[in-house]
Amino acid sequence: MTRIEPGALGSTAVLLALLGVIGYGGWSVLQEVQKVKLAPIDQAPGMISEVSPLESETTTMAALDESVGLATPSAEALDRLYRPQALDVPVLVPRDGPIATLDPRTVGALTAESQAEDREDILNDMSNLIAQAALSEDGDSPIQVTAEGAPELAVVAVLPSWVRVQAADGSVLFEKILDAGERYVVPAMDKAPVLRTGNAGGVYFAVNGQAYGPVGSSGSVVKNVALSVADVSDVFAPVDLAANTSVAELFRVAQNTE
Repeated sequence: MTRIEPGALGSTAVLLALLGVIGYGGWSVLQEVQKVKLAPIDQAPGMISEVSPLESETTTMAALDESVGLATPSAEALDRLYRPQALDVPVLVPRDGPIATLDPRTVGALTAESQAEDREDILNDMSNLIAQAALSEDGDSPIQVTAEGAPELAVVAVLPSWVRVQAADGSVLFEKILDAGERYVVPAMDKAPVLRTGNAGGVYFAVNGQAYGPVGSSGSVVKNVALSVADVSDVFAPVDLAANTSVAELFRVAQNTE
């Protein structure tokens, strides 16, 4: 006992007391966590012992809701809940099937009777045309079945002249020094090409044999002249070939030269 100090006994007693307090506190908290309390209610829950098979689902749900104390949802709410969702892309049904079942020979204006009447009318009209052509005075003339071509437009040189013809997109269609009596037939295009010449006084135009010009004065340079029948006829004056024999002779040479 002489080896045991009183201070050590006191410290040991305090430590044991602290451990006891902590253990009791933990045990109390554990008991409170695991504790289940049952509280009485004013109305005891009911129990359905038997459900009639003839009752509809709506009646059964209404009875359950009334027993539990819930409100029955309205028809509008149910309709909104179970309404089909809208599609992002509508589903289209092709109508080729129903239309393909229609027979034009039995339905509509192209029936067999109407086709026979139309065929008879066409034959009568053709017979009348053939009879009129046979009885006409100029029966030997051929029947025109195609439209008349556009008037031919040609560039004719009565003096040596440098000529360049460009399309509307800038591409060069023709470029040459035309000698006296040579010509260049302008091709038919959607947009009229343009002419540039270095000796405008020696360049004329021919529209189906009719002469127009000259393009300008002798030795002058003229550019951006629209090569269309309408523009040439409006801008340049016609030439009297009977009065101007030299130009007429070169025009005849140009007409015979391909």
